[in-house]
Amino acid sequence: MVKKMQAGMDPKDPKAKEAMEHMQKMKPLYEKHDFWDTQPVPNLSGAFTEGEIEKGVLEEVKQESYSLPPGFEWYDIDLEDEEQLNDVYELLRDHYVEDSDHMFRFDYQKEFLKWALLPPKQNSDWILGVRGGKKNKLFGFITGIPVKLRIKGKMVKMVEINFLCVHAKLRDMRVAPVLIKEITRRTHIKDMWQAIYTAGKVLPKPFTECTYYHRNINTKKLLEVGFAGVPPGRSKSAHIKLLSLPKNDIIENVRQMERRDVKQVQALLDEYLKNFSLSFHFNKEEVLHFMLPRDNVVYSYVVEDPDTKRITDFISYYSLPSTCLKSEKHKAVYAAFSYYMVPKKHTIKELMRQALILAKRDKFDVFNALDIMDNKEVFEDLHFGQGNGNLYYYLYNWYINDVSTDKVGIVLV
Repeated sequence: MVKKMQAGMDPKDPKAKEAMEHMQKMKPLYEKHDFWDTQPVPNLSGAFTEGEIEKGVLEEVKQESYSLPPGFEWYDIDLEDEEQLNDVYELLRDHYVEDSDHMFRFDYQKEFLKWALLPPKQNSDWILGVRGGKKNKLFGFITGIPVKLRIKGKMVKMVEINFLCVHAKLRDMRVAPVLIKEITRRTHIKDMWQAIYTAGKVLPKPFTECTYYHRNINTKKLLEVGFAGVPPGRSKSAHIKLLSLPKNDIIENVRQMERRDVKQVQALLDEYLKNFSLSFHFNKEEVLHFMLPRDNVVYSYVVEDPDTKRITDFISYYSLPSTCLKSEKHKAVYAAFSYYMVPKKHTIKELMRQALILAKRDKFDVFNALDIMDNKEVFEDLHFGQGNGNLYYYLYNWYINDVSTDKVGIVLV
């Protein structure tokens, strides 16, 4: 099918070339999938209406865990236990997300994992590992957290699935599908039938395709480690100067978010996120957990009117460093990832520029943002560069027509 569609295109036409590259990326949708073809997820061969794909029946849920290869067993991970937390940290550090050139690998910090995976009302058996071998080593991992997703105005209870990771030694044993089936079984037992997740590759079937954009902060370091390059026709010194940032704030009355701000931030965030086709609904307890600043994890700032004491705008980003796999000079790149920005009194461009200044002050090397929500409006003017990686958003057991990235109001860490 893909080859037939490409046959009628002129490869010299830039738009045709872009279309052909897109179709090549989408090629997996036309292929057979031993696992996903058995799951209630959208595909290209069926006709779907928006909403639930299959009705869940609690009485039909399998009560026993799925079988693992001999020598391996399921293990509920307690992230409050330092030894178990360290096992998870090391598995993700050595075997999780890596760039296509094998130069950088995400280095999720321990406190970050506790922040991301221990929200209010978390289920202890939704942080799931596979152990085995003589030392009972952690070889597989997957997680779920409960969320409320607003889909075109309809509130749906869902599970956010994340951190699917299998040790390199087990990848030929097809452990990943078993991990997915087991976490699905455990969520079904809690009468949860829908899920949201992201992946860096194409599976059946994404409802949107997002792209990461990067804004250099410590340009000299990013050039040294190969994270960034100098555009043709521009000198290194001119490039560093162009991307320099002011030391002083450009927005008055911006300050770090405090516990007393939770109620106002929750209301501001909820009002803003209603503008998008899909978004999370955060209650006050979740705003307290996810938005209140934590050192080296999440950074949140508010703009407060000095007269009324009302919060008018919100800025947040989270910390996710990457290990430098091939640099002798630097061990890590410290990256800030745009989380939630809520423009009201100020424009999104002003908030994002202020965020860059704050991130520089917080000692980050680069600021990353997906082309979701209103972010695309700022990329050109603020000198963001387009990355070469895509992030695909998926829903499990729920169909929605394709959504443009500017209508997506969801950040999965």
